[in-house]
Parts: sequence; C-alpha cells; structure tokens
Amino acid sequence: MDERLLGKIKKLKDEHRAVILAHNYQPGEIQDLADFTGDSLGLSIKAAETDADVIVFCGVQFMAETAAILSPEKTVLLPDKSAGCPMADMITAEQLRQLKKEYPDALVVCYVNSSAEVKADSDYCCTSANAVEVVNSLPKDRRIIFVPDQHLGRFAAERTGRDLVLWPGYCHVHVVITEDDIRTARAKYPDAIVMAHPECTEPVKELSDEMLSTSQMLKFAARSTAKRFIIATEIGIIHTLKKENPNAQFIAASERAICPNMKKITMEKIVWALEDMQYKISVPNAIREKAKKALDKMVEILPAR
Repeated sequence: MDERLLGKIKKLKDEHRAVILAHNYQPGEIQDLADFTGDSLGLSIKAAETDADVIVFCGVQFMAETAAILSPEKTVLLPDKSAGCPMADMITAEQLRQLKKEYPDALVVCYVNSSAEVKADSDYCCTSANAVEVVNSLPKDRRIIFVPDQHLGRFAAERTGRDLVLWPGYCHVHVVITEDDIRTARAKYPDAIVMAHPECTEPVKELSDEMLSTSQMLKFAARSTAKRFIIATEIGIIHTLKKENPNAQFIAASERAICPNMKKITMEKIVWALEDMQYKISVPNAIREKAKKALDKMVEILPAR
C-alpha cells in the first residue's frame, strides 16, 4: 500500500469528517484502508449510524444511492462515476411498472442490487442474506414479482415453495462460474466446503454445500472447523476471508469471477474524490422517500444481516 497516498487520505478524511466504506469485492488495499467493509446494505446502515458528514462509498452506483437514501443529510461520494452494476441496469422503473400492470395484484420484492427508481416502485427490498425470509413473510394469497436477479429469485422460490414472477436479470460475474468449475475444484480439494452465492446459477448451487451472501460467508468461515473452502462468488472476498482466517485455505471456484466495476476504485481516486468532493450521488426526495419505505418494510420483517 502506498503510504504517501494513505497519509493524504487520512488527512482529507479528518478535514471533511468523512467515513470510507468498501464492499467485500473491492481490491484488497481498498478494503484495508476503509473504516468499514461489508455488503452493500450493511455498509449503508453503518454509515447512517456515524456522525460523519461525508460518505465515500467504494463500490458501485446503486450502493452509493442506497447510502444516499438512508443518509440524505450526508454528502455521498462515488470515487469513480463509471462504476455501475450491469444487473441493476437490466431493469428500469418503466419496465417494472409495465410488469406490475400485467400482475396488478402482485407485491414487488426488489433485490437491493437495483437502482433507486426501481426500489421506489417496489413494495419490499431484500438482500441476498434475507431474500428467503422476506418472501416467506408475505401473504400466501398474493402473487410476488421478484426483480431483478432471476437466480436469487429462484433460490427464494425453491426455499419457500412460492411461485414467483421472475425478471430475467442476472449477475454477469456469478454466471461465469460453471458446474465444471465446481466439479474440478472438488476433485482437486475433496475435503473443501463449497460456499456459493445465491446469484450463482442453479447447477452451481446444486453442487455446493452452502448458499450464502458475502456477509454470511465471512461468518460461516469464522465459526467453521473446516480448513479449506472453495468460494463461488467474486474473488475480492477472498482477501478478507484470508485476513480473518489465516489458518484456513480459500480457493476461488473460478479465477474468471472478477467484477471489473468493483475494481475501478483506487487510492488515487479516493484522494481525488475527497479533494474535489466528487462524484456526488444524490437521490431526488420523491424517489428517496418511496425507496426508503421499501427498505424499511424489509427491516420490519427481519433486520438486515
């Protein structure tokens, strides 16, 4: 890590009363310098609880938007304005409104990996950690639309027995992990536990031992007696897994599972963000209030984990 840049970041943080958040998929050095690391919603909740004036979100657009929804009084900065999420972009608010017209009595459950506008047109938000619980809590006589990730939606449908209307969105990083990758890794490391993210495809999930969100993977590894794990998600999380569990071995199910958007933020960009107060992410109040209602309904069902 560049100590000169780190010193600059610390100085600028103090000047602007800033807090730095880093998603579990960020480069290792960005995770190491952050005040908090974790999943997108958990980070936004932590930032809202701080007395910071500025939030520097080392993640992607929808994550910074979520922080702005929960902390409207704070300045939210995304160090690289081009850091987006292709899955979040796979559905627009207009497309969701058209889908709602086809199923006028349906409730909409929206994965947090979505735009503020889509959240605003949803009834409930969910995370990969609590999607099953959110879906399971809803009235059995109501149809449920689940957007945008079809694989997380199918996972929730299988676990709850509910018939969900699924939008055909997907994470382009998780779908590159194949069942052949899992079989190959298992053959090489037969004693390893396979932890897969619910955004993975169904064949991958079927071959895995545990289906877990990133935060759940960290908790599972910390309490497990196993010494070897195969990780079927974006490889950035392996940095923290190794850091927190130095006596265990963590193997990427696929070295192709890299999100280029999650790797865009650098130490230099954090310096520039704090020097120039760029790039500010804000959500119009009308959209923010509606999106927050969907997030609040989720938390009423089950606190974010």
